[in-house]
Amino acid sequence: MSWAGPEELFLSTSLAGFLDKKLIVLLRDGRKLLGTLCSFDQFANVVLQGACERVIVGELYCDVPLGLYVIRGENVVLIGELDREKDELPAHMTCVSEAEIRRAEKAEREARDLKGSMRKRMEFLDFD
Repeated sequence: MSWAGPEELFLSTSLAGFLDKKLIVLLRDGRKLLGTLCSFDQFANVVLQGACERVIVGELYCDVPLGLYVIRGENVVLIGELDREKDELPAHMTCVSEAEIRRAEKAEREARDLKGSMRKRMEFLDFD
């Protein structure tokens, strides 16, 4: 039987230093969640208090409130602490309502889909 040395102990409790601090969590699907870390376990499952999803489209952003939020560890890509003293976003970003950001997301998705379909239509033209 082997015992965990100081290195292994540090790795297993590395989220302990973030308890009760404001974090940003990047998920596998690209969503960005902000909130205060309440709890975690050995699988990196985390519980955020006062969580919100930050949606950014171009120069627009919106923080969609979620409340108490449980995140399964396998969906976590990155966890980072936010500095409470600094502005989180550049000055040129504009805060908009949830309805407005959803419209902007839809327009961006439709433009991306149109670009992809145009590329498929033009594949028969071999420029190489």
